[in-house]
Amino acid sequence: MKVCSLFSGIGGIDLAFQQAGFDIVWANEFDRDAAKTYRHNFGGEHLVECDIKSVRTEDIPDFDVLVAGFPCQPFSIAGKQKGFDDPRGNLFFEIARIVKDKRPSVVFLENVANLLEHDDGKTFLTIYNALVPYGYTFKYRVMDAIEYSNIPQHRTRIYIVAFLDWEKCDRFVFPDKMKLETQLNDILVRNIKHDSCYYYTDNSIYYEDLFNIVTDKRAMYKIYDSGLSKKAHYVCPTLTANMGTFPDRVPIIKDDYGIRKITPYECLALQGFPKEYRFPKIPMPSAYKQCGNSVVVPIIKRIAERIKNVL
Repeated sequence: MKVCSLFSGIGGIDLAFQQAGFDIVWANEFDRDAAKTYRHNFGGEHLVECDIKSVRTEDIPDFDVLVAGFPCQPFSIAGKQKGFDDPRGNLFFEIARIVKDKRPSVVFLENVANLLEHDDGKTFLTIYNALVPYGYTFKYRVMDAIEYSNIPQHRTRIYIVAFLDWEKCDRFVFPDKMKLETQLNDILVRNIKHDSCYYYTDNSIYYEDLFNIVTDKRAMYKIYDSGLSKKAHYVCPTLTANMGTFPDRVPIIKDDYGIRKITPYECLALQGFPKEYRFPKIPMPSAYKQCGNSVVVPIIKRIAERIKNVL
């Protein structure tokens, strides 16, 4: 079954659907570095790097499933929550435009959990009303990665599945919760010395606080706008795109060689990407941003498998 991917990023949703047995036939991404990473891992034959607004629907090959993790910053509680008043929020209507013309069997959307509550529910209703006139029936669920994917990261997102066939939608069921068995230290590498750029030294304004607070080698710590939190996290807090803008927003751990930020590859692992997934030569801030903008692959794979079984 064929998938069209919009706002593809580094391909987290695409990878999950691919693992579930789907074929990605067309993808679109605007960010140059994200497109580099996507091509590095998927090849570049089906990726179109351009503004989605410039894409003509007749130039997109036929497909069965449309997937999109459309920009979440306009709806996030961590941002200004401008919603559709933010130009990035308006990009949702590009999804509706393509759905209107192509009428795929399924539309899969992923976004921040706050999408459901944003603007007193009006934002979610707008999305609903944009697709229902074309015959789609919705199911949605807010899910935290630690409860549904065996990945030790708190990442609560809303997943929307819309079917063109009502009976298929009726048969679709989101996956059940599962026991979290993977621990942080199953993913983080604390016994190997990493590049010095990841380690905090006494040149940092946070160094004294870090030295006193970051003591548990089983845990992870985080610097917030208010400063270094004293809380030890035994599950990774949500990885955010601003890790690429504010280096101190990258989660912090203590390893055998000092106190350091987790690496971009550890971030990928905490999003459920396989070890063979690699970054090309791109700036480190861009790699962190890409990780924070991506998805937890295993949770979407479980949903994709349910979609495939229904179809």
